[in-house]
Amino acid sequence: MQTQQQKNYTPTEYLNLETNSQQRHEYINGEIFPLTGGTPNHNQIALNFSAALNFSLKRQPYRVFISDQRLWIPKKHIYTYPDVMVTPGNLQLQQGIKDTITNPLIIAEFLSNSTRNYDKDEKFAAYRTIPTFQEYLLIDQYTIEVEQYYKTAQKKWIFSEYNELEETIYLNSIDFQITLADIYDKVEFETTQNSNN
Repeated sequence: MQTQQQKNYTPTEYLNLETNSQQRHEYINGEIFPLTGGTPNHNQIALNFSAALNFSLKRQPYRVFISDQRLWIPKKHIYTYPDVMVTPGNLQLQQGIKDTITNPLIIAEFLSNSTRNYDKDEKFAAYRTIPTFQEYLLIDQYTIEVEQYYKTAQKKWIFSEYNELEETIYLNSIDFQITLADIYDKVEFETTQNSNN
């Protein structure tokens, strides 16, 4: 990712710029990065997953948010827009700011080639500094592959992986399950043809 300009911004400067911008940007410790648009696969997976999650949690004390909802990570000085977030019903907002959440319970990111390493490493490390954060899903948009991490104790996480359409993912922090077939419904993967066949 490339920074928007070679300059350090304060959080207030970033928020002022973001409010007046038609494009979303991520803020990382003084630097501003533009966020690119999603592919059809990214959008289909996001719709499939968030719709199932939102329907399952109706009339329960949780909220489901998609990629336009900003999150503040105070210990890392990051503003970001997770692909999907689940929060408890009582939102905690950044002090003095009405549109920025601070208490996610679950976060899902849909991996792209440009963000894969960041989402798996630095971003996950930043998310882990949030006290309310309990579960993380990394969903690949190019192949059938989902990684799940859930917190069992302070600084202890359990990892599971899924790569078959008939497999079911069970979330641990809420009562929700979904098959990979439902996550990847209508997703079209690119196929490579071998000219020797």
